[in-house]
Amino acid sequence: MATKAIITAEQYLSSRYEREPELVHGELVERGMPTYPHGSIQLGLGSRLEALRHKYPVFAGVEVRVRLGLDLIRIPDISLWLGSVPASLPTEPPLVVAEVISPDDRLTDMLVKLEEYRAWGVSHIWLIEPELKRAQVYTKGTLTEVQILELPQFGFAVHVWELFD
Repeated sequence: MATKAIITAEQYLSSRYEREPELVHGELVERGMPTYPHGSIQLGLGSRLEALRHKYPVFAGVEVRVRLGLDLIRIPDISLWLGSVPASLPTEPPLVVAEVISPDDRLTDMLVKLEEYRAWGVSHIWLIEPELKRAQVYTKGTLTEVQILELPQFGFAVHVWELFD
């Protein structure tokens, strides 16, 4: 039986990768390769969230490494922080995390990641599925399909169909 190589967060952070993996309890985990719909959704939704900055103290980012624990570093597709500009390696949870499923992503792996975000303290966790043209909100271990992704405290609402134009 083969064993997996375990690396520390410091080794991970000091290494360079062609396509940045995530660090999950000492193991490097490859991320799914994005397609055009994935990138388009990232750009569109990320831009809409970033536009909130004109009125509110929020900061959006795409593919920003976040440190959920000593040996757990994830790279959400889209994040939104409330308050001050996050550190270069944020250790405090963002207000929003959105993950866009790529064709080679496994739902079981994605559910583990979403639960990690919830346990870390992320308030709004969104899962977007380009191939099915749907979005879901993750709450307490459950995915619920929604027609609108919203942040009522900012008057922010995006109809899901807008993401797929």
